[in-house]
Amino acid sequence: MEIFSVVSYFTSFLTILYLVIVVAFIRGWHKLSDFSRRDGVAQTKVSIIVAARNEAESIHLTLEDLINQDYNPALMEIIFIDDHSTDRTGDIIAAYADRGVQLIRLNEDQPLNSYKKKAIQTAIGASTGTLIITTDADCRMGRDWLKTIVRFYETHDYKMISSPVAYFEERSFFERAQSLEFLYLIGLGASTIGNKAPSTCNGANLAYEKAAFYEVGGFKGIDDLASGDDELLLHKMAARFDNRIGFLKNRDAIVYTHAKATLGEFIQQRKRWASKSTRYKNKSIIVLGVAVWLFNLSILLNIGVGLFIGFYFKLALCQLLAKLVVEGVFLWDVTRFAGRTKLMVLLPVVGLMHILYIVYIGIAGNTGKYNWKGRMVK
Repeated sequence: MEIFSVVSYFTSFLTILYLVIVVAFIRGWHKLSDFSRRDGVAQTKVSIIVAARNEAESIHLTLEDLINQDYNPALMEIIFIDDHSTDRTGDIIAAYADRGVQLIRLNEDQPLNSYKKKAIQTAIGASTGTLIITTDADCRMGRDWLKTIVRFYETHDYKMISSPVAYFEERSFFERAQSLEFLYLIGLGASTIGNKAPSTCNGANLAYEKAAFYEVGGFKGIDDLASGDDELLLHKMAARFDNRIGFLKNRDAIVYTHAKATLGEFIQQRKRWASKSTRYKNKSIIVLGVAVWLFNLSILLNIGVGLFIGFYFKLALCQLLAKLVVEGVFLWDVTRFAGRTKLMVLLPVVGLMHILYIVYIGIAGNTGKYNWKGRMVK
């Protein structure tokens, strides 16, 4: 009975801690004000930077969306960096030169572990804009995307702005499940900004002042890691510019991309994202991540032991119920913002899958290498 008590107390502690964490996410999300864009004449020169590698199949869609932005062409430059593509990506970009698209071909003859950071830093060095905006070569955005970001920047004078990203055009249950889980991650990052403790963002929709980028030393100190051109840069910005990080809560600012079609691609992507945690310097973010990982691990352990001892299975059910309820409240707010509340019917299944994913990625993402864009990196 004493063992049961110890397990029960520890499980209860982890569960309560997790509930407190997600409630903090909910509070942080609600602290973010919806941004209503007011009409006006933008004054900010913007450099949109896109690192591209082997995106020949769909890059023309991204190019067209960027060119067709409702923004003064004199205050906008579009810079694509071809990162050693082995398909026609570079040639497709070059064909848009007469429409104002600049092409830089990355020409590194020595192996790197951080080609994307090299590509972005090279483009920033060649840029003339005050505000740098990064997105990905497989993303889509509406005509008001750019002017919404710039109006938000000019209204609040942030040093860095994280904007929403969402999946779309899902073709399977697996992709729809990813859409719900991905909105959780986007909401999580937004909520930590709302709580004045930025932890994560997405480079597919990120803006920052060029001067601020250089003031924090750019990617120096994190340039040996393949990932982290977004999140680790956010941490550097947050440490240098206290409370001058914003999240743009406006649907016109959403950038859309596609979920991964296969489980293998999904795992490689998430291992890449998780690999950034090895460079976290903020202890509170580390503690947060460990607490979430331990909570999910405890559910799995209680289920496993519960197959033989019913007491532990009941504990796992209580944990799972608490997890689904509090996550459901949080995700309802986030999916409503994104216009994807229909995804909420997937919550029970995604909640179960999420436990396995968190435990596995927490280990695999911090050990070994992973495949990204046809390269094995770490």
